[in-house]
Amino acid sequence: MLEVKVSQLKEKLLFMGSIVERMIGESIRALVERDEDLARSVVEKQEPKVNKLEIEIDEMCINALALYQPKASDLRTVTMVMKINNDLERVGDHAVNIAERAIFLISKPPVKPLIDIPRMAQESAGMLRDSLNSFTNRDPKLAVDVCSRDDTVDNLRDQITRELITYMISDPSTIERGLNLILIARDLERVADLATNIAEDVVFMVRGETIKHMGHPGTDYLLR
Repeated sequence: MLEVKVSQLKEKLLFMGSIVERMIGESIRALVERDEDLARSVVEKQEPKVNKLEIEIDEMCINALALYQPKASDLRTVTMVMKINNDLERVGDHAVNIAERAIFLISKPPVKPLIDIPRMAQESAGMLRDSLNSFTNRDPKLAVDVCSRDDTVDNLRDQITRELITYMISDPSTIERGLNLILIARDLERVADLATNIAEDVVFMVRGETIKHMGHPGTDYLLR
């Protein structure tokens, strides 16, 4: 019976993951295509679904722990589902932040062509997708690969910030719009951080080993 409960937990968690990944994609698409209706849909329609799922998954985890008192790998799986559930809800919050900033920016003239922000979003969403795939497939090598990609997103954030500061210095009228774009880049960087958290949790779930604060070791670490 516990096996069935764990399977149901995983299925619901992955459904939640698919929603938050779509929220990231649609919030950025709303920004790029200047589609206010799409941005509002992320805020008004999709976020409530994620919040509801977070509560449901938490309750399922608590019930599983109370009723079945899982041991060893099952215990690690249930506790990791609880942590990943929280991380996914936070990803949804960052998608909402982006959508709300998009609504503001859509009403203003563009500061510059949006090239690096969509690329950053693609990288962050890819990390999130792969972290969830590593969870589904119990694949610690893929999880560590996700961790190794965090630097790419950080570098894009720094590049975007430098470019926008240059625009704001040369034209103070762009400051408010530039700051909103910088904050969008920061939200995307946080999505990548949360994907990294999930990947680190997968390694713990599968191997019972903690790789947090270890500088994201390469996959050779997992072949010891």
